[in-house]
Amino acid sequence: MARLSRAGFTILRHGARVVPDDSSLPGPVQMFARVTAPMRRRARAKGNEKKLSAALTDLGPSYIKLGQFLATRDDVVGPEIARDLAQLQDKLPPFSMSEARRAVKDALGESVEELFAEFSESVAAASIAQVHKAAVREADGTLKPVAVKILRPRVEARFRKDLESYYFAARMIERFHPPMRRLRPYAIVDTLAKSVAIEMDLRMEAAAISEMAENIANDEDFRVPGIDWARNSRRVLTLEWIDGIPLSDHGALKAAGHDLKKLGTILMQSFLKHAMRDGFFHADMHPGNLFVDKQGRIVAVDFGIMGRLTPRERRFLAEILHGFITRNYTRVSEVHFEAGYIPRNQSVELFAQALRAIGEPLMDRTADEISMALLLGQLLQYTEVFEMETQPQLLMLQKTMVVVEGVARSLDPQLNMWTTSEPVVTEWMEKNLGVEGKLQDAAEGVGQVGQFVGEIPKLLGRAEMAAEAFADMAHDGIRLDQGTISRLAEEQSRQGRSGNWALWIGALSLAAIAAAMIL
Repeated sequence: MARLSRAGFTILRHGARVVPDDSSLPGPVQMFARVTAPMRRRARAKGNEKKLSAALTDLGPSYIKLGQFLATRDDVVGPEIARDLAQLQDKLPPFSMSEARRAVKDALGESVEELFAEFSESVAAASIAQVHKAAVREADGTLKPVAVKILRPRVEARFRKDLESYYFAARMIERFHPPMRRLRPYAIVDTLAKSVAIEMDLRMEAAAISEMAENIANDEDFRVPGIDWARNSRRVLTLEWIDGIPLSDHGALKAAGHDLKKLGTILMQSFLKHAMRDGFFHADMHPGNLFVDKQGRIVAVDFGIMGRLTPRERRFLAEILHGFITRNYTRVSEVHFEAGYIPRNQSVELFAQALRAIGEPLMDRTADEISMALLLGQLLQYTEVFEMETQPQLLMLQKTMVVVEGVARSLDPQLNMWTTSEPVVTEWMEKNLGVEGKLQDAAEGVGQVGQFVGEIPKLLGRAEMAAEAFADMAHDGIRLDQGTISRLAEEQSRQGRSGNWALWIGALSLAAIAAAMIL
């Protein structure tokens, strides 16, 4: 509660808005919003109308990550707040050189001088880690430049405390504001927590780079850095230093003779290949993480945030894109039901009508004006009407697609997304839904049948044991051990004494905190 209170007053001091204008708020929150209105007006009168992104930056690393994550959830925070959060820069002052040296020693067991021939000051610092440029001496005596990524000291403890606050707030929201349950705030926090846990284990980032390197081994226009496995641990990651031109530096790219339009096409097609062909994509492809090497290849860095799509989700993506292109809205609707995204109690025809409302306005625009990311975003905005639960993996895909489209169109403002994407989508459709795909499905089906037949004796044995257990229960009843009985009695007593008043006090306190953050 104390940590949430501090966050609420920090956001209030910035005069930032955290709730969409059209939100339906519970009565207590509306009441406290009116009570705190004079404080917000005073903040604006002092010219302190900074954005929510500035407030979250002041609150520190975990709130920066929360803001970046919520930037993908315009269905929760609204388009205006999502646009504000999309500008959130994950940049913080670096920690000291002495702390960096100590971290390397603790993580790798040797000093910086023993591991590296050169080791510079920090060249980039973010909420979770910072990067140093260094060099290692090769067997032939030459120096090889490397990038050394080091986690911030005590960052795990800070995130753990703040995540506890997020979980508490999510539980209270779900308990006392039923309309929000469809958006699954607890699941949102859980997804964020898992993402952060992976980011804070640099061995996982190294594994992600290695997996993508295998996936794109035959791709000529996109690559990832090599890994120095000997200087890698949970808190320190050593990679090949990328000596390239930032993709955002258009002047330098032109001066080096690179074709910007070609780079835009490479970027868009590479992302779609990773998402649809491999089911594994870089989910943080902003310009600061993309470079162009001397051979004209795009090189991605910072693999802390990755996205995955199952074969079913890849089919979903391919078929909805193809369905909108061909204006086959009924098929797009059927795909949603087949994937289990829309409950069976809804109407295929009515959902197809809603899809037509999204698709037809696109037909009046030129191809270079149509955004696939916007299309997917509008599609996800219909979720409430048709009781479609939040699909975090699709939201991450849409968020990444927004960024990739923006970067690609900055390189080529006339980029035709449909023409650019068509080869990738068509290849996937032919391979997975054509003759080749059906033969592959048949082969997999035969294998699954064979596996099931082999498991029959084991299944029969388990069924016999289960039948005997049920027979014993029917004869003797269900018996609990003494420890279980004692714990049940203790929990029942505790809830009877304090459950109701604790929940109501928590709810009212949270309402007060939430009110401090509402404009």
